[in-house]
Amino acid sequence: MKIQLTSVFVDDQAHALRFYTETLGFLKKHDVPVGSGRDRWLTVVSPEVPDGTELLLEPSGHPAVGPYRTALAQDGIPAASFTVADVRAEYERLRGLGVRFTQEPMEMGPVTTAVLDDTCGNLIQIMQGQ
Repeated sequence: MKIQLTSVFVDDQAHALRFYTETLGFLKKHDVPVGSGRDRWLTVVSPEVPDGTELLLEPSGHPAVGPYRTALAQDGIPAASFTVADVRAEYERLRGLGVRFTQEPMEMGPVTTAVLDDTCGNLIQIMQGQ
């Protein structure tokens, strides 16, 4: 068994696609209209593993999504976590692009983490180590 797909809920798929590709550096994998055509099956992947796990930028229209994301954000809980080679370098690169962080790089035993606001309604953790 392996993880093929995971998702984050986003307020605006076009905005999310720009952030996740242009700012974070992921590649668009699938972009297929669904339903009325307003929503899309929109996934991104790591350029390092283009056939690896896909991240679905899922529309946040379901009524349960708002309270769920609000609770996570208020408690500072990331909706997803991505590994990077160097958290401090990635933190500086992203800050230079205007990304807002809610947690600066912090060592936690064998890992270093930082938490950013993805501008799409989620907190995202970047981490190195383990």
